[in-house]
Amino acid sequence: MTETTNRIMEMFTKNAKYHLGQIVRHKKHPFRGVVFDVDPEFSNTDEWYESIPEDSRPHKEQPYYHLLAENDHSFYVAYVSEQNLLKDYSGEPVGHPDVQDLFGPFQDGHYSIHFQMN
Repeated sequence: MTETTNRIMEMFTKNAKYHLGQIVRHKKHPFRGVVFDVDPEFSNTDEWYESIPEDSRPHKEQPYYHLLAENDHSFYVAYVSEQNLLKDYSGEPVGHPDVQDLFGPFQDGHYSIHFQMN
């Protein structure tokens, strides 16, 4: 199997709680975003992981989500563990300027997938 196929299979066996196009919000910090990718477990740098205070550092063996995120001041890309996310029930779209590049219309609280996966 290819590396991509292995990654997709891992994602399905890990049972990610949130899906592509879904809007979520952070449990502790005031931001929300739309999921555009999922890692079946932590897949960022050790430096990034170690920068999180130890008393609030999430465990690595869980899905991690790539978000097109927004707060009251800016738009950015966030990488967040599943344990730190909640479903967003606002019914509001995300205003991140890159949303239109990856997703189709916003309907019923989520975005349809607009890009083609390899």
